[in-house]
Amino acid sequence: MRFSQRMKITVGAFTAVALCAGLAMAHGTSASRVTVVVPAAHTFSGTWPVTVTNSQFNNTTGCLTLTGNAKGGQASLVFKNVKYNFGSFLVSDGILVATIQEPLGSQNGALMFVAHTIHGGIGQGIFEAVAGGSDFDAGNLAFGTRNGC
Repeated sequence: MRFSQRMKITVGAFTAVALCAGLAMAHGTSASRVTVVVPAAHTFSGTWPVTVTNSQFNNTTGCLTLTGNAKGGQASLVFKNVKYNFGSFLVSDGILVATIQEPLGSQNGALMFVAHTIHGGIGQGIFEAVAGGSDFDAGNLAFGTRNGC
């Protein structure tokens, strides 16, 4: 059993070396000068139109501003003619979660935008308004193109 595991590792390593050597020969360079190009991480910084539908109280289009890197950063929002300056976002396993603080007098509130990320863009998802720690409203969410607002 140990022998077969070692063989798999050896074959895999040999394949990687052979592939690099083949690429080097195809480009006319020596194997010691192989350059590997890795795609840059996507950033989500910019202004994103957000449209909420099928919601009881929040059917509208707003503008979500994200500032940061591919993993997260700060967020702000203009929504229903109100500017919300305090928020954050994070991206994990292809899911973007942006949370905007919504002052509600004596309660804490948040507007949440959750969607899949697709090749540097943001797809469809869900919207949720949280008030006092409970779900107050929810709806479907669609993102427009970056810097579209």
